[in-house]
Amino acid sequence: MHEVSLCQSTLEIIEQQAKQHNVNKVTGIWLEVGALSCIEESAFRFSFEVACRGTVAEGSQLHIVHCPARAWCWDCSESVEVGAHDAVCPKCQGFNLKVEGGDSLKIKELEVE
Repeated sequence: MHEVSLCQSTLEIIEQQAKQHNVNKVTGIWLEVGALSCIEESAFRFSFEVACRGTVAEGSQLHIVHCPARAWCWDCSESVEVGAHDAVCPKCQGFNLKVEGGDSLKIKELEVE
C-alpha cells in the first residue's frame, strides 16, 4: 500500500511549507492526482487523515482533483487523453502511444489560518 508513504511524503512537504511561512494551521489541501498514478483514493484519504494527526494539517479538508493522462499517438500524430498505460488511441484505435504524463501527485494549493 504505497498510499501511506505518499501521504507521509506529502505531509512532510506541507509541514516544511508551513514552517517556512510561519503557518500554525493548514485547513485545506488541494492535490492533483494523475489518472495513471495508481493511487487508490479511499486508501489515500484514510492514510492522510491518520498521518495528519498531531500536525499542522490535523483536521484539514483534503480536496483531490483528478487529471487525465496525455499520450502522443505515433499513428495519427495527435495528442490524446488516455486512462491506462495500455490504452488504445481514442481517435484512430492505434496502439502506438507514448504516454507523456498523468502519473504524478502534486500539491496545488494550501489553505491556512
